[in-house]
Amino acid sequence: MKAVAQQPFSGRLLMIGYGSIGRGVLPLLLRHIALEPARVCIICPSPAAREAAREYGVQVQEEALTEENFHQCLEPWLQPGDFLLNLSVQVSSQALLAFCQARQVLYLDTCTEPWVGGYDSDELQPQERTNYALRHALLALRGSTDTATAIITHGANPGLVSHLVKQALENIARDLGQTRPSPTRREEWAQLARSLGVKVIHIAEYDSQYAERRKEPGEFVNTWSVEGFIAEARQPAELGWGSHERGLPPDARRHPYGSHAAIYLQRPGAATPVHTWTPGVGPTLGFLVTHSEAISIAQYLTVGEGPHPVYRPTVHYAYRPCDDALLSLHELASRHWRPQPRQRLLDDDIVGGRDELGVLLMGHARNAYWYGSRLAIEEARALCPHNSATSLQVTAGVMAGVIWSLRNPQRGILEPDELPHREILDLCAPYLGKLEGFYSDWTPLAQRPPLFPEPGLCEDDPWQFRNFRGG
Repeated sequence: MKAVAQQPFSGRLLMIGYGSIGRGVLPLLLRHIALEPARVCIICPSPAAREAAREYGVQVQEEALTEENFHQCLEPWLQPGDFLLNLSVQVSSQALLAFCQARQVLYLDTCTEPWVGGYDSDELQPQERTNYALRHALLALRGSTDTATAIITHGANPGLVSHLVKQALENIARDLGQTRPSPTRREEWAQLARSLGVKVIHIAEYDSQYAERRKEPGEFVNTWSVEGFIAEARQPAELGWGSHERGLPPDARRHPYGSHAAIYLQRPGAATPVHTWTPGVGPTLGFLVTHSEAISIAQYLTVGEGPHPVYRPTVHYAYRPCDDALLSLHELASRHWRPQPRQRLLDDDIVGGRDELGVLLMGHARNAYWYGSRLAIEEARALCPHNSATSLQVTAGVMAGVIWSLRNPQRGILEPDELPHREILDLCAPYLGKLEGFYSDWTPLAQRPPLFPEPGLCEDDPWQFRNFRGG
């Protein structure tokens, strides 16, 4: 890869966690930021980060952050103007964000995490375990807009996909012959989506990567954080709820507070199949796994207020994981959602496949449009060491978010939807393989032969959520 201009940075960077994303993003950060390894420290409870210390010369502190010790662990490393990159699991994003805001430390994470037990405690009600609740708690920390920049949930999804949505909206408008200035405010993006007639947005992802050694009984196998995926899989399914929907699903519940942009279902996301479409395979069945972008994108594109606005699209993740992860989810469900005793991350042992990650916008004059990244494992490895196709889509988003923060250090707490999409995509694009758009005449009712009765389908409006739900 050709040499890149490095972003100046004179502070220190502290990375919390060193799993698949930490391992993959470190070489990207050192490539794109003027950052001497001696000014980087990794705090990680496992010895995995020792490899980074040997290979890159960074500092490592082998310790698990807890509610009791995180202050004393972070304070020696972070001063105003330094950067905390949170790539951990089971460490409270809210606690770390509050710590950084109080000290003028820049911050970025890829998802919103609670302390241990926050996802699966028997004492919590389903709505307390949702991303809606976690997101609401983080946004409550917003105060002055000139505090240190803190970007929350900025990996691939959530993160990169918010920028893909904006680019997809502009592409559809262009292809429909609409000439207008690019939106610059939230209200303008919402009006653009409304004027185009977008009713549904899927974060439509299909992972086909595989290793020679297949999944064995009693283990959970995945191409990215096993702990993170298990946690998401066991949370209630969540989706941004569109203004065109004719009625709530029987198992749906609303939140009594906040934006009312989303609902949740009384069932795990990994037990909620949905019909979707990606360009490499066409129609497929994914899972409605909860992600915060389903809420933030839906809210960002809302015209009006409250639970019944003038306009809002239905937005949710529709994830078809790799084959071994699919088998792992099946086994997890058979164990009544109690995790398997062994975990295995597919990484250097991946021998083939790719990850198609994009946004599928439906209901407009061209029916359906998928726009996103199609990245093969061979491309990912050639572009950056220690990455799979899945991890590179995430680490590119992390790198871009860190660089944007360094260029804009006093912008307060921000979500991906509030960032300039073109600047972020320009930083990410060299690592996303083929960034392409595809139109399709697919709908969730297409080629649906009546082999078995499916009561409740809405034949006159294919974009009703009830039509997307699988068996």
